[in-house]
Amino acid sequence: MSKVSVLVVDDATFIRDLVKKGLRDNFPGIHIEEAVNGRKAQQLLARHAVDLILCDWEMPELSGLELLSWCREQDALKTTPFIMVTSRGDKENVVQAIQAGVSDFIGKPFSTEQLVTKVKKALHRAGKLQALAASAPPKMLSTGAYANDSLAALTGGKADVVQAKAPTAAAAKPAAAAPAAKPAANPTSGRGQGQLRLPGGSMACVIKALSLKEALLVVKRTEQLPQVLESAVLDLEQGEGAETARLNGYLHAVAAFEPKPDSEWLQLTFKFVDRDPQKLDYLSRLIARGSAQKHFSPGA
Repeated sequence: MSKVSVLVVDDATFIRDLVKKGLRDNFPGIHIEEAVNGRKAQQLLARHAVDLILCDWEMPELSGLELLSWCREQDALKTTPFIMVTSRGDKENVVQAIQAGVSDFIGKPFSTEQLVTKVKKALHRAGKLQALAASAPPKMLSTGAYANDSLAALTGGKADVVQAKAPTAAAAKPAAAAPAAKPAANPTSGRGQGQLRLPGGSMACVIKALSLKEALLVVKRTEQLPQVLESAVLDLEQGEGAETARLNGYLHAVAAFEPKPDSEWLQLTFKFVDRDPQKLDYLSRLIARGSAQKHFSPGA
């Protein structure tokens, strides 16, 4: 029996790792190919047949939409399920992708449950799910607790070794997070505002500092605490033309904004994983304008 093959296309290594781990954990025996952009995916698809394509939208050299259009022009790929994994959820973009022949969407940030549900649906429609289900233990095809998927993806499954050092939803109380060094007196004043989208919901945030590699954010503490290494999308609407940028990344650090145990605010370090030239250009212009300019070291 031939293996079911899936192609994962994304220019961000972090996102590819999350997708691959979710697939391997829930679909044992599945074969995974990967490509860093649409151009590399074209080359791979010209040599190998796949049963499903999971693809980012915004990538250098060849975008996900361009790859989708190309696939639908190829006789061998006309009916291959193509799922767009993207932070572009606007009606205009959705319509554009549907017209190009997309099979489904997974919005960033995504949970493993969402990924598994969409992949099951696509493989079922393609008549490929039964072969995987027959050889997989029942628990492997059911949803479970995926709170630390991002952590496990980066640690090769050795999350228990690192967990004691990294705050989690159960342990990320102010006592477990180092207070921010000399924070500004007013947490709501900053260099700009944005929206941080996490798998569990969205949070308004104040941008305290911004570089091409990361952003320092302040959010109001809620019952749903952000987790270190959790994937997220930062929506920025700045500038004279009200430009919008959706920046993919993960939470590198979570700390109490005020040096006290009952701090109402959290300070987050958000690392970017995008390498899209347009997004980097947007960030450069945003920093240059001074609307988010403040010195802090990206390597800190």
